[in-house]
Amino acid sequence: MNSPNQPLPTFDEVLLCTPQTTAEQVGLFLRRCLIPCSGGEKIYTMLYADELSYDVSCRAEELFQHLQHYNSTYRLVILCNCEREHSYIPSVFSQYKVHMIPQRPLAEIQRYLQHHYRVAQPSSSAASVFKDNMCVGIVSSKRAGVGK
Repeated sequence: MNSPNQPLPTFDEVLLCTPQTTAEQVGLFLRRCLIPCSGGEKIYTMLYADELSYDVSCRAEELFQHLQHYNSTYRLVILCNCEREHSYIPSVFSQYKVHMIPQRPLAEIQRYLQHHYRVAQPSSSAASVFKDNMCVGIVSSKRAGVGK
């Protein structure tokens, strides 16, 4: 995010974990991250890794331990909820833990995201329903199940 021209992460660089995430999905992600290839210097990110089931977490750790010997220059970020820091994945990687506070002001982060998510030529697309021709948006309500 040092410049607006830096791209957002691609689909293969991010794994959004849920309790339903399978060991196969985590395995594919870790292989992309840890097996060297000519794909450049990507930064891989596992989001909410603390949500993984115990079985999937154990298998992920085993695979990580096996694959990390193939590549000493991998770039992997694992983001977890600080309230679930005692779940399996945060515990296993606790020696690498860094408490993060965003280093950029919120307004600067918003400008960066707006630069990448704004539709250049407004047309009859879904982007027209979001503020300032953004192709993404957040819809929320304090009442559950209100047709979002």
